[in-house]
Amino acid sequence: MTRMHESATATRAELEDMVAEADTGGRKPKGMTRIFIFWTAVAWSLFQVWYASPIPFIIRAGVFNDSEARAIHLAFAMTLAFLTFPRGKASPRSYVPVYDWVLAALGAASALYLFFFYRELAQRPGLPTTLDIVVAVTGILVLLEAARRAVGPALAVIAALMLAYIFAGPWLGGLFAHRGASLGRAASQMWLTSEGVFGVAIGVSTSFIFLYVLFGTLLEKAGAGHYFIQLAYSLLGHYRGGPAKAGVVASGMTGMISGSSIANTVTTGTFTIPLMKRVGYPAVKAGAIECAAGVNGQLMPPVMGAAAFLIAEYVGISYAEVVKHAFIPALLTYGALFYIVDIEAMKMGLVGGTRVQRHPLSQRLVKALATWCGLIILAGIVYFALGAVKTAFGTGAPWVTGIGLTAAYVGLLWNKARHPDLPEDDPAAATMAVPDFYETARTGLHYLIPVVVLIWCLLVEEMSPGLAAFWGTMTLVFVVLTQRPIVVWFRGHGDVGEGLRRGIRECIDALEAAARNMTGVGIATAAAGIIVGTVALTGIGLVMTEIVEALSGGNLIIMLLLTAGICLVLGMGMPTTASYVVVATLMAPVLIEVSAQNDLAVPLVAVHLFVFYFGLMADVTPPVGLAAYAAAAISGADPVKTGIQGFKYEIRTGLLPFIFIFNAELLLIDIRSWWQFTLVLVCATIGMACFVAASQNWLLVRNRLWETLALILICFTLFRPHFWLNMLEPAYEPKGPDAIATYVDTIPRDGTLRLRVLSQSRAGDDVEKLVRLSLRAEGTPEQRLGEAGLILAKQGDDMIVRSAKLGSEAAQYGLQPGDTVKSVLVPTERSSPYWATLPALALLGLIIVLQRGRRRAAA
Repeated sequence: MTRMHESATATRAELEDMVAEADTGGRKPKGMTRIFIFWTAVAWSLFQVWYASPIPFIIRAGVFNDSEARAIHLAFAMTLAFLTFPRGKASPRSYVPVYDWVLAALGAASALYLFFFYRELAQRPGLPTTLDIVVAVTGILVLLEAARRAVGPALAVIAALMLAYIFAGPWLGGLFAHRGASLGRAASQMWLTSEGVFGVAIGVSTSFIFLYVLFGTLLEKAGAGHYFIQLAYSLLGHYRGGPAKAGVVASGMTGMISGSSIANTVTTGTFTIPLMKRVGYPAVKAGAIECAAGVNGQLMPPVMGAAAFLIAEYVGISYAEVVKHAFIPALLTYGALFYIVDIEAMKMGLVGGTRVQRHPLSQRLVKALATWCGLIILAGIVYFALGAVKTAFGTGAPWVTGIGLTAAYVGLLWNKARHPDLPEDDPAAATMAVPDFYETARTGLHYLIPVVVLIWCLLVEEMSPGLAAFWGTMTLVFVVLTQRPIVVWFRGHGDVGEGLRRGIRECIDALEAAARNMTGVGIATAAAGIIVGTVALTGIGLVMTEIVEALSGGNLIIMLLLTAGICLVLGMGMPTTASYVVVATLMAPVLIEVSAQNDLAVPLVAVHLFVFYFGLMADVTPPVGLAAYAAAAISGADPVKTGIQGFKYEIRTGLLPFIFIFNAELLLIDIRSWWQFTLVLVCATIGMACFVAASQNWLLVRNRLWETLALILICFTLFRPHFWLNMLEPAYEPKGPDAIATYVDTIPRDGTLRLRVLSQSRAGDDVEKLVRLSLRAEGTPEQRLGEAGLILAKQGDDMIVRSAKLGSEAAQYGLQPGDTVKSVLVPTERSSPYWATLPALALLGLIIVLQRGRRRAAA
């Protein structure tokens, strides 16, 4: 690979091979083997569609419970892993060796053992037979090899070390010592129950992730990926550094539906990186920009590299809430990268591409006004009309909505048919005109129909994410099958039958591609289950907490930096899903515990987003960052230099987790009005722009030292205005535990209760911690606390914890029966913290005035 980077830019075939090696398997057999792999992948996709659909429950046949579905899911993943991912560089690519067929059969059989003997295993929990143990050991060993091939050595090594730790516990000393476990106990934990391999992670992969990957794959096959890239370029290509800005926006749009950083980088990078180089960006910076944009695509809701569904399961909130919390940070990180691109263009004096002038200015203004009015009307219809239809028609609302969307779909295709298709642009051509935005936009508006269906099912019908994805996918299948025949029919020339046949081929190809893309995810979530099972079996989470506390000396900022560094290391060489499961299992409990003991009440979702962000940043961090290698392969630059430059751009992404640890309003938590939301959004946007200007040493011109320092101070103030006010007025007033019931009655829905509790650490020491509980339910104080998992009881003069429901928010904060509630923290009446932003904004205005003067003088 290094020689390829040093010699020349990679060809399209080489890039496809790179994506295949990382995501779908680099083996390309022929003949019957190729056919077998193809139809196995298609069968897996069809099974997942069947499992997510309501049809089995309607006909009362073919219904699979969660354990059975997970076993079948892993059996397919194991089969494809050994048939498509070669053993090593020297392993054959053109055929499947006999030993890989054997491993595929062993892996599938070990997984299906739980399907065929599900009832017998349920009747003897914790009492495995000799055959159970043999099957479990075989399955675990084969799974580790599959993980090494499909995901990379990092996850396999970590999982293997965890298994070794289970048995080595009695011989270890100090913090690492534990009782250990027998082979039967370990085998049962890891393979025969839902506490290990077949746990939450692979359950989410089975129930949700597959359908959303299939949804994204169908969108790509329908042409939406190319449409997003062209749309971004038509909108931004004529500005300075336009191709780079288009790459950022296109990566954000494709990243919303993509589950892979490297695939996202290659998909948009093959178009944008050559254009960036042509307008003047150096190869290293062109690759680094696309690399950073591709990685950040995993932060964009709704899919977030499939981590959104896992976060929902681990935190115990709905998928829609995860999307809400992650939205502003994702916009900020993309907006900041957009600003970085603009600064780089200013530094180098770059200009944009030549815009295609097809209409006079007056016509363009009229069309622009009509377009924006149309978009506003469309947004209003989607936001208000769907809810109104639900209210007006009740159970008949889906039929009314379906008819309306079908009419809109046909109308959009009729409009598309009246105009010629956009030509395929070649980024390697000598010139590259920026296409007309309106002509580009109208060619793909029908791709929004499946997205509207998905939103309807999730937010209006309040279906589960899996069922919502099923209906969205079925809508998208209809689009893929019919878009070309309908356009041909409207145009009155062409072969309608050929258009239909092409749609059928694209649907089948999407079924195969989705399964191939899911192979690594299925294996990764299963292997990550080994880590989850080890933590539950050995209590290694206590070890991680003790290590972080010891190394930091009790300093919270150092603890956060150590946690971020450990997440970066753990995430290296792993896909997004596996990286999140590993860091969430090992590091999220650590962060929750140390934050609570340092009198910082951090929302659980903020903790999980913190570890997710830093685990994901490993994709761009040298020396392992796979996305950096992919971008460098396109640009022809050195991959290590590309990764280092990309990491510099990603510093602004690394800032955000620290901000929402201390200021949860950035995650739209405890936002009570549109006025407060506007303040948070405006301050966060300006604060991020100031950080970028400081880190790039450029606002309008090159900064002076005092300006850079002032920008950092402004950034801090805008992101954490509460910091300055807390020095003058306390935010909360402690009251006795007897005031809890009275105070809970005053907390609005989705409000927050803060309790100071005397508890025991995992090491058995008495510690006082601050606990934050979200009260989402209505009802009596006892009911609201019970919904958060907490039941309190009076014992003499003390208020004690009688129980903390397993898996609840209270339990995740480490509350346990016998803990004593010392006080409840009630907000004080004080000034708005955002008054502190006024001096900061005034200082920013002064810097802008001074730099404008210097820029005019230089001109």
